[in-house]
Amino acid sequence: MAENCDHACSGGSESCESRDFHVSLRAGSKVKKVIGIVSGKGGVGKSLVTSLLACKMNKLGFKSAILDADITGPSIPESFGLGEKRASGQNDCLDPVITDSGIQLMSMNFLLENENDPVIWRGPVIAGAVKQFWTDVAWKDVDYMFVDMPPGTGDVPLTVFQSLPVDGIIIVSSPQQLVRVIVEKALKMANMMNIPILGLIENMSYVQCPKCDEKIYVFGQSNIESIAKSFNLPVLARLPMRPETSAAVDAGDIESLEAPYLDEAAEVIKKL
Repeated sequence: MAENCDHACSGGSESCESRDFHVSLRAGSKVKKVIGIVSGKGGVGKSLVTSLLACKMNKLGFKSAILDADITGPSIPESFGLGEKRASGQNDCLDPVITDSGIQLMSMNFLLENENDPVIWRGPVIAGAVKQFWTDVAWKDVDYMFVDMPPGTGDVPLTVFQSLPVDGIIIVSSPQQLVRVIVEKALKMANMMNIPILGLIENMSYVQCPKCDEKIYVFGQSNIESIAKSFNLPVLARLPMRPETSAAVDAGDIESLEAPYLDEAAEVIKKL
């Protein structure tokens, strides 16, 4: 069977699973740890969590970076107020775009002539672009790189898991009823690819009353704790819905936010 394998891994043959698909950083680049931020569905706030975690680790004194692997729906640049910025480089090498606080970013929007232009590419081309964000960007002494993945379990997550040295993933969910299915899809894919799961983060968990501090569960009481227990995973954070967060993201000023609810997640990341 091995001689007939096209290495697309669609058949899950043993010969493909044993192959090393990892690609190398370009000479001079350095990334110590890679953390994937994933979810089984869209709209749960992966990009927000990715940005907040990068800011958190940066404020703790580490050099952080974001590789925006959501090629067709990138939103990272806008959160940092860099929607008009374009990447530059020379000799087949791109320099990451640097935020005000020193976070290194690479996103498809930095390469488009117009940030509103759609990226109408098929899966293999998109997957190739993600690999090039790893191999052709001059990443400078990064302690923690966060990879913002598109939703689901398609080409891009598969490419990231196979091609990048992912040290662990964080699964982002929301309090809706389908959360168990969402978490389980992402969890099963990570297990199939032998990628460690660091834990769960629930976004849009609650609203806190500004007058009495009561927590209001807009989407109903969450069952994230029971889900985490059933999979033997920790809940790293439960992010509230805050007008300050929305305002900062819309203004491109996410770096100004403090995120004490991510303290436990930061401690887990530091132990990698």
